[in-house]
Amino acid sequence: MSARLRGARLALAVLALGIAQGAWAVQPDEVLADPGLEHRARQIGQVLRCPVCQGENIDESNAPISRDLRLYVRERLVEGDSDAEVIQAVTERYGEYVLFEPRPEGANLILYWAGPLMALVALLAGILFLRGRRPETAPAPQALTPEERARLDALMRDQDS
Repeated sequence: MSARLRGARLALAVLALGIAQGAWAVQPDEVLADPGLEHRARQIGQVLRCPVCQGENIDESNAPISRDLRLYVRERLVEGDSDAEVIQAVTERYGEYVLFEPRPEGANLILYWAGPLMALVALLAGILFLRGRRPETAPAPQALTPEERARLDALMRDQDS
């Protein structure tokens, strides 16, 4: 087997493992029998952040708290809660930190508006800076005085010789 073929197989194996990584967290005993409810649970799991992991949703996290949250979400769905009610219940229990997209209300409005406002301020500052850099007009050349003209003529004659 050539080294190139071995390298390609290794790359494919790494790629397959990377794609399947999300499926590792949800355990078979957590999966609901109803495919519709399971699909909803997976969608909710994608928008809820693991309370102990950084930047990982509860469906991908192997942390024990994420398993508890996955089970809690499925329990609420089986009881008949809507997706919004499940997310609200988890948020009330763990705080807004568990939401990947915090609600645009209260102090969160600062987060939502800070980026666009800073971009606007930077744009205005850039425009003002560029306007202030307009090239200054050079003073119009003045005619030489008779003394300057005589001196220039003398220099030109000396250079020619």
